[in-house]
Amino acid sequence: MKAVNSDFVVVGAGVFGTWTARALRSKGHSVTLIEAHGAGNSRSSSGDESRIMRMGYGADGLYTRWAARSLQLWKALFQATGQPLFVNTGVLWLCSELDRYTQELLRMLATESIACEELSRTEISARFAKMSVDDISFAILEPESGVLLARRAVQTVLEHAVREGVRYVLDAVAPPESQNRKLESVPTTRGEAVSGGTFVFCCGAWLPQLFPELLGNRIFPTRQEVFYFGTPPGAREFRPPQMPVWLHHQENMYGLPDIENRGIKVASDRHGYPFDPETGNRRVSQAGEEEVRAYLCRRFRSLRNVPLLESRVCQYENTSNGDFLIDRHPEIENVWLVGGGSGHGFKHGPALGEYVAGQILQTTAAENRFFA
Repeated sequence: MKAVNSDFVVVGAGVFGTWTARALRSKGHSVTLIEAHGAGNSRSSSGDESRIMRMGYGADGLYTRWAARSLQLWKALFQATGQPLFVNTGVLWLCSELDRYTQELLRMLATESIACEELSRTEISARFAKMSVDDISFAILEPESGVLLARRAVQTVLEHAVREGVRYVLDAVAPPESQNRKLESVPTTRGEAVSGGTFVFCCGAWLPQLFPELLGNRIFPTRQEVFYFGTPPGAREFRPPQMPVWLHHQENMYGLPDIENRGIKVASDRHGYPFDPETGNRRVSQAGEEEVRAYLCRRFRSLRNVPLLESRVCQYENTSNGDFLIDRHPEIENVWLVGGGSGHGFKHGPALGEYVAGQILQTTAAENRFFA
């Protein structure tokens, strides 16, 4: 069995793992990054074509600040690599008078000096004429937010990390076994023992499978269905900048405009059934399509008879409260666990990578909310 040694071994090349590996490498450390299926693969929570890049998090200032910091770092990466993978669509929050979350969101954006604008129902209709807002009281627009082209974005992070010296291994690892409270190496399915000083497991929905006793009751992968609908021939009004991302918090629905001719992406943010990311059935349900289509037709009456172009089944890896899980293993002193994206983690990859590196290197104060 071949042994390879690095200062740090990061397992999982999703958005959390790639940015963590890059952050550790930027401090001058040797890093090996291991991934079972490839960055941005269709099983991963970092796959699919797009993710929303928003600043609004109700009254939660930490995630608002992390999102703002992350957008800066995403843009810097895309500029450095010549990959324009952020689309500034704007993000529109649809609200009712009873929607406390979005009202608190407006105050927090103002507190953090993030561009935002409150729109009346009349103003919404004037700007976005195709959108039906009879059931909406007002909206909040984040004009500088938008969409990350997710699959290609995480692959770009990986490519840049490799150019900076991160060693990348396409392989799967077995559940780790340690002696004397320290992990020496992780074995891969291809017979390689990857040894290191510190191990960081950023495995998304696979974390409970690698650490079942510890995380089986802390991270809960759920099945999430996503749909892409066609638009009428020659239609421009469903593309940015004419159409923004929209989020309807009270109904747990969100939608993305037609980007790169893929169609309008619509999905429910409500948590689905428990799901196995490795072997789960990735065919969408008829009931899921009917629910999402009904919402789309209610919000955009001109899209009543448009075709379904494609669909995906991805997963959230949820914690009980929606916070990320970033903590040292309680029994293995040189193992860190990073996950629990909970359906909103992709955008935060850059800030999270900085935070994880700071925690491991003991240069950043800990956030208690991320402890397991």
